[in-house]
Amino acid sequence: MDEAPQPFESPVAQPRVPRPASRRGIFGWIMFDPAAQPYFTLITTFVFAPYFVSAVASDPVLGQSLWGYATGLAGLAIALTSPFLGAVADASGRRKPWIAVFTLMTILASAALWFVEPGRPDLVPLALIAFAIGTIGVEYASVFTNAMMPDLVPPERLGRLSGTGWAAGYAGGLVSLALVLGLMAADPETGRTLFGLEPLFGLDPESRAGDRASGPLTAIWFAALVLPLFLFTPDVPKRMGIGAAFVAGRRQLGETLKTLPKNRPVFFFLLANMIYTDGLIALFAFGGIYAAGTFGWGTIEIGIFGILLTLTGTVGAFAGGRLDDRIGPRAVICGALMLLMGAAIGILSIGADHMLFVVEVAGPQPGDGLFASLPERLYIGLGIVIGVAAGPLQAASRSMLVRLAPPGQAAQFFGLFALTGKITSFIGPTMVGLATMLTGSQRAGLVPLLAFFAIGLLLLRGVRVPAVSAATSPRP
Repeated sequence: MDEAPQPFESPVAQPRVPRPASRRGIFGWIMFDPAAQPYFTLITTFVFAPYFVSAVASDPVLGQSLWGYATGLAGLAIALTSPFLGAVADASGRRKPWIAVFTLMTILASAALWFVEPGRPDLVPLALIAFAIGTIGVEYASVFTNAMMPDLVPPERLGRLSGTGWAAGYAGGLVSLALVLGLMAADPETGRTLFGLEPLFGLDPESRAGDRASGPLTAIWFAALVLPLFLFTPDVPKRMGIGAAFVAGRRQLGETLKTLPKNRPVFFFLLANMIYTDGLIALFAFGGIYAAGTFGWGTIEIGIFGILLTLTGTVGAFAGGRLDDRIGPRAVICGALMLLMGAAIGILSIGADHMLFVVEVAGPQPGDGLFASLPERLYIGLGIVIGVAAGPLQAASRSMLVRLAPPGQAAQFFGLFALTGKITSFIGPTMVGLATMLTGSQRAGLVPLLAFFAIGLLLLRGVRVPAVSAATSPRP
């Protein structure tokens, strides 16, 4: 009889202690998260993506498929190049020049979305190309900003630094979403925003100018809030020229990839994180799109849904951090994945005129108000579950890597952790797009997400995480 698989164990990390940055330098680094977050909140998830599906593409099914393919291709480009560019940046030393180039890409691409007018299928290529370029830019900028972390604070403060940036990012996304919904994006039928006001700057509701303005607003917001990073946050000194860095980066990447499978706990954890992160990215990317096609939600309904997700995600991350200290990050991650699987099954059971797969109910009627039907309310409840689970999943994943990283290699493995979160990010959205196209159903398009969460949970089953001493564990 075969023996049961034994859990893998790993030594506790003992990363090097850097000279702490000044408060202004740390503030500048933290501000990157709220600077970049509106791209994900406004464009990728809650405003522009649903607008594209419902008002630009010829029909919602085609729109969701095209958006999925664009997201997938952008992720594929990141997967093929980011490990090498990350190694080159580590070899050359300085990160700010890389961040500047990719930030500029995102700013220009976001601004271009203003020109994507409703009812113009000929502008679909412009929307998809700009979105793909902006996604590549913001993801790369995030990778190189995250790589600065080990040089800003000692290891026992990495968790606090990361958590503060995460919370500031949530706040930035929430404020930007409230700004667009409350002051800029109006209902085409009433001409009023969520706050009951006429749109600022004379933005025309009929041409969906408020929705399109999410692109330029993201560009301006990013440019303004990223400045403190360039002004105050210290960068590591230049180590070598770009040519030598390319040679050294290629060698360093090869050595890292060659030795990684020998550290089985870290290898299996990174593999699991890579897979369940794909599922989470796709779930957030298509949550608003699914609601737009299934319930006919507009910008205001999807925006309120996004605000609820953001608030519950903040609460979930706060509570999950304390659960992490009590029961360990692995248990928190597994619990979050099970919640996400349950929420995904719940979403699959909902339609405009039914819920729980077989229970027929009355669909929303004109004049019923916001979220009037039972399926819509159930969808809101499932969204809250997703928000509560997503925060702890992401926070505990970072904590788990701190505990699994080999001694003296914390910085290298934090960089690898950031890269593995992106390296296959094209698979989840691409699978959703492909499943939607093959079945002709938005609901069936979400089925692959269950597999991503289940496989991630299975890979984590045998990874044992040792306790971390107070000297090396991040404080909440």
